Amino acid sequence: MLEETYEVIEAIDRHDHAALCEELGDFVFEAVFLAQLEAEAGHFTIADSLKSIADKLVRRHPHVFARDAGEAPLDSASQVRVRWEEIKAQEKAASGATAKPKTLLSGIAAALPALLRAYHIGTRVASVGFDWTTPGDVVDKIQEEVDELREVAGNASTPIDHERAEEEMGDLLFSIANLSRKLGIEPETALRKANDKFTKRFTAMEQSIADAGRAMPQMRLDELEAEWQRAKSGLMLSIERHSLAKSWPRRHEGTKKTFTRRFASLLASRPRR
Repeated sequence: MLEETYEVIEAIDRHDHAALCEELGDFVFEAVFLAQLEAEAGHFTIADSLKSIADKLVRRHPHVFARDAGEAPLDSASQVRVRWEEIKAQEKAASGATAKPKTLLSGIAAALPALLRAYHIGTRVASVGFDWTTPGDVVDKIQEEVDELREVAGNASTPIDHERAEEEMGDLLFSIANLSRKLGIEPETALRKANDKFTKRFTAMEQSIADAGRAMPQMRLDELEAEWQRAKSGLMLSIERHSLAKSWPRRHEGTKKTFTRRFASLLASRPRR
């Protein structure tokens, strides 16, 4: 399931619709296969799963499905997310005592990628009001964490305390994930795009150096930096040209339509022979 999930995400990022069609089929197959195993064991069917998510969507979107009952509308996606988490917390509280009492954060899968888990933790605790007021407050917290990390790593004459460095790095990454949340940015997506951008630039630089008959290990850092800037500029120019090529038809659509109308009018006005 995890492998198929990542392949779906990759197809989405590439805007490859044909691949997305295939990968979604693979993903759905895995879900149906697992449901069939559960059905054969007498636990539940795929219909039960679909009914469960349908009921959940209705319960947790009262601003859509309970408007007639006086539920207020919501104005933004962030408000919808917060309302979702509030209702989820209420459902957990109303479910009663169990052998292992559930907490607000207990439903977040520990196996999630750490950055995504930090994002969801922040979303959950924000639903009960435990949150920074503004994104600027998170920036201040990030600066505080950077200063603490600099204190650990900044002295070259002193051995680095790796245990403390790891802790401070974790605090920094957690704060960054929450800044991403406050800005309405999904951090895994942002980091994945940054990884792809760096990979493209580095590959272009690597190819340029190889074409010149040089080897990167034998080059000075300033030479590598110069090649990096050239690769960066070249890729940005290529992106701009691609964007211009895609936007030209839209920008000139009005001109084309005007010309077509005028030409048709001219033909209509010509005397018939």
